[in-house]
Amino acid sequence: MSNVQTKNSRLKRAAPLSLRLSKAERQQLECQAGGMALGAYIKSMVFADAAPKYRKRQKPPVAEQQLLAEVLARLGQSRTSSNLNQIAKHLNQGTLVLDDELTAGLNRAVAEVAWMRMTLMRALGIKL
Repeated sequence: MSNVQTKNSRLKRAAPLSLRLSKAERQQLECQAGGMALGAYIKSMVFADAAPKYRKRQKPPVAEQQLLAEVLARLGQSRTSSNLNQIAKHLNQGTLVLDDELTAGLNRAVAEVAWMRMTLMRALGIKL
């Protein structure tokens, strides 16, 4: 097959190839493939340099998953978005009375949002 292909011919693929492996063989193959999809790994081994280069699937490290889970849990427990919405409503209506309780609530909401922002950035690997 030539290297020049039309768009339609690239989209059409042949029927899948089935390969039966023992449990041990499959485990060995998965180990060798690392994070790469098995089909992509097998193609890269069979066709070597002619095979397209596939990116490895990367799972987020456990630490980042824990940080993201913590943020989601905190969001689920928090009424921050609802409280901020009520404050915005009263601001728009001109009925907002800024007392000590509201000031403390606003400060808590700001701190909560800042914590979520910093935690999400850490989980995503963004350094400040």
